[in-house]
Amino acid sequence: MGIISRFKDIMSANINALLDKCEDPEKMIDQYMRNLESDLGKVKAETASVMADEQRAKRELDECTAEINKLQSYAEKAVAAGNDDDARQFLAKKQTLVTKQQAFQQTYTLAADNAAKMRQMHDKLVNDINELNSRRDTIKAKMKVAKAQQTVNKMTSGMGKADNNLSAFDRMEAKADRMLDEANAMAELNTAGADNSIKDLEDKYKVSAPAVDDELAAIKAKMGM
Repeated sequence: MGIISRFKDIMSANINALLDKCEDPEKMIDQYMRNLESDLGKVKAETASVMADEQRAKRELDECTAEINKLQSYAEKAVAAGNDDDARQFLAKKQTLVTKQQAFQQTYTLAADNAAKMRQMHDKLVNDINELNSRRDTIKAKMKVAKAQQTVNKMTSGMGKADNNLSAFDRMEAKADRMLDEANAMAELNTAGADNSIKDLEDKYKVSAPAVDDELAAIKAKMGM
């Protein structure tokens, strides 16, 4: 039957498998819900039609069976009354209906089988929709947590770059400190050199001072002073 093949994919649908293939389950779950609701509307209409066919076939079969039973009863009453010719007419009519009964039975069996399949599809869709409704909020909540975690991961990665920049800054600061220490050391060395020059000059005059005093004493001695 056409409806069975058109909706066979619905019978094999798996919510978890479909969501696993989605790039954005939060959006796709809403779309899947809309698709399911649309499919459910179609299946309900087709199911109602197939069930009507089943009921009609059942009614025709029941009516035919009732007529056969009635003719059987009339034939038995005719035999009991000694009217074999009447009984033969009832039985001949009965045989005609028995052939029709077989056709009605086949029609009903097929209609009942189709109706059962359609009801199965309908029930599965209803269950899938109920399951999706109950899980939708949970799935969306998980997606929000996942996105928040992704944001944290990106920020953490950015902090790694910031740490590298801070480390480079520390190295530059250490280099500047080293250059300043070297400059201070050089200045100290230069100052120490200047002090030594003054000291050498002072030592020069300290050495010459006793010679002058001796010469001055000699002059005074010569003058009788």
